[in-house]
Order: sequence, then structure tokens, then C-alpha cells
Amino acid sequence: MNAPVNHDPIAHAYSLPLDKLDLSDPRLFVDDVWQPYFERHRREAPVNYIPDSPYGPYWSVAKYRDIVQVEVNHKVFSSADEVGGIMIKDAPKGMERTSFIRMDPPDHDTQRREVSSTVNPVTLAKMETLIRDRTNMVLDGLPIGETFNWVDKVSVELTSMMLATLFDYPIEDKARLIRWSDMFICDINAPDAPVKSEEERFAEQMRFAEHMNEIWEERAKKPKTFDVISILAHGEATSKMTLRERMGILILFLVGGNDTTRNSMTGGLWALSQFPNEFEKLRQNHSLVNSLVPEIVRWQTPVIHMRRTATADAEIGGKQIKAGDKVVIWYISGNRDEDAIENPNAFIVDRARPREHMSFGFGIHRCLGNRLAEMQLKILWEEVLKRDLKIEVLGKPAYVHSNFMHAIRHLPVRIAA
Repeated sequence: MNAPVNHDPIAHAYSLPLDKLDLSDPRLFVDDVWQPYFERHRREAPVNYIPDSPYGPYWSVAKYRDIVQVEVNHKVFSSADEVGGIMIKDAPKGMERTSFIRMDPPDHDTQRREVSSTVNPVTLAKMETLIRDRTNMVLDGLPIGETFNWVDKVSVELTSMMLATLFDYPIEDKARLIRWSDMFICDINAPDAPVKSEEERFAEQMRFAEHMNEIWEERAKKPKTFDVISILAHGEATSKMTLRERMGILILFLVGGNDTTRNSMTGGLWALSQFPNEFEKLRQNHSLVNSLVPEIVRWQTPVIHMRRTATADAEIGGKQIKAGDKVVIWYISGNRDEDAIENPNAFIVDRARPREHMSFGFGIHRCLGNRLAEMQLKILWEEVLKRDLKIEVLGKPAYVHSNFMHAIRHLPVRIAA
């Protein structure tokens, strides 16, 4: 598609022939003009075939009910790297980083079951005090009356400490984990991409794997603890993994524990600044944090899309899908589907059924760390409200060049004295 027309995205969205309504262009999300394109997609062609895109032909699925249908039918719609993986861009041959999110049963089930204890209720309860202490430390250290980037000072700071906890990694080296995460999830075509080719990315992934493998081997010799690496090193189904398999699952935890929470922490503040009456409602009733958190996750939708590949002929929304076809499901569109979510373009802190969003996915691939992400967000907003921080958002967010992560790199704010 042509570059989005910033001054009139609605006119441009409706001027395209439907077979040219390729919504994979990262500029739609960088410029934050994606909404009218997906509104048209949902209204006129909910399941739409795009014969030509930079990523090859694909089926584009925009409505909530159709996305759920694809997600829950994992027997037909595969996530496996062998058939293409989970992103609109095919997994690079020979450089895959396979983990359970990129697997089908039974391998998926075995590996996921092994690591589920890292985020079970018992483990989360042990983490809560630590997360709250660190949140207090970060909020108490924010400058007053000065402009700063909320992403760097709050979102990255908190999620990097959480990553260090998950891996039991030296807290003083937490920035290293963020740098690796950004390398592994970036669009290599982005102007500011930290790596510029898949080969360069893979080389960094192998450096990460070799470094973490040293820690893995050390933990395998010691009694099992609650951190991710120790659990994997002692797991019946994971202890004998190859280096490449260890790389895949550790990168999954690295990226999953960073990007989604970090961007929800920033996206939530942006949403509240756009709906000041909702912010005031929250200030008057702190218990609304419980519904605020899932509303933030819906509104931001940290993961823009997922991809599946049909392994047999199937039907979605009345359209015939052939075995081998690429199917792209747009979470960001499903979360704004008027037929599934009442008044979806509004940010409502006391929404009646706030958990009926699709940001965490459905079926066997539903996000394993969703409760941890929600707990971090809940604690952050409880502590912001407790302090009655008057946070003024001074400009629009600057978004990352990506069609996969709905990521924010800068949000200028100031806290009033």
C-alpha cells in the first residue's frame, strides 16, 4: 500500500481497492493512523485475501469472532516454525528460535506445562512484595516539575527489573536484557533498528544463548529455585534441550516479559490522558484499578497481530482457506470490533466486562504470563493513585516502527509539584 496520508487517513483508507488493503505496513502504526483502515476492513471484508504484500499473499482476519475461531482451532491453524511461525514475516530458514509459542501439540503442551510454575499463583504471591517495593522506589525517584520520558524512567525501568527477577540475573546488568530484547523483536527495516539483517540478529541471539547457557549449566548443578533458568535446567522435558532450543525458550521469556508489559505501562498513561474524565473517576475510586488494568491491555493491544498457517482446507467467515495459506489475525482490530465490544473506541475505567479482550490470545497459546503482567500494572497504578501524582502528558507518543509490537519509545510527561 502507499504511505498512509497523515492529514486524511480516513479518505486514504477508503480509496484503496479491497485487494490492496494490506495492513502490514508498519507506517500505519508509527503514524498512529491504523484505526480507519481496520474499521473498513471489519465492515466491508472481515476476512480479506491480500494477493500481494511485502510478506507474500495472506488472509487478513479483522473481526473478534473470526479471530477466536482461528485461535482455538490449533489443529488446522498451525503456529509451528516449520510452516512459517507466528509473524506475518516467515520465520527465517535455518535461523528459527523455536519455543512452545511456535509449536503445535504435543510438543507445545509438554514444554508449556514444564515452565508454567514460573508464573503460577504461588510464585506470583512471592513476587508481589518485591514488585511493589521496586515500583515505590521508581516512583519516589521521579523528577518533579521537569519533563522526562515515561518510557525510560518508568516502563523500561520496572520491566527490566522484572526480567532480572525472572532470570535471577544481576540487577546491575538489567539494561543488557532490554538491549537484547529490543534486538530480537525489532523490525530490521526500521530506521533505528539495532540490527539490520536476520544474520546479524541471529548472531546476537547466539551470543545471548551462549551467555545464558553458562548460567543454565551452573543452576543445573544446584538445588532448584523459582527462577526461569533454574526451572528449565531441572525440568524433565527441558533439561536436555539443545543450545538452539534453550535459546528459543529463553528469548520467549525475555521478549514476553518485557515488551507487552512495558508498552501497557506507557499506553495506559496515554489513554488516561486522552480521557481525563476517566482519570478523575479513577482518582475518586481507587478500587477501579481492577477493571482499569484489563482495559489498558485492551486499549493498547501490545501485540498487533499473530500469524497461523492452514494445514488443511477450512472456512473462516464464509471464505474458503486452502491448506498452506498464511492467515494473519489482527488483535488490534478485534479489540476495536463494535460487534464484540460496546463502544470500543472509548477508554472506560469501569467497563462492565473488561476482560473480554483478545490481547492475551485464546486457546492453547493464551499468554502464559498474563497474570504477572496484570499484577505489575495493578501495582503501578495503585501506587500512582496512592501518591496522587499529577502527571501531565506533554505530547503524543512516538511509536516503534513495527507491525507486530504496538510499542511506544517516547512519551514526554511532567509531574506537578
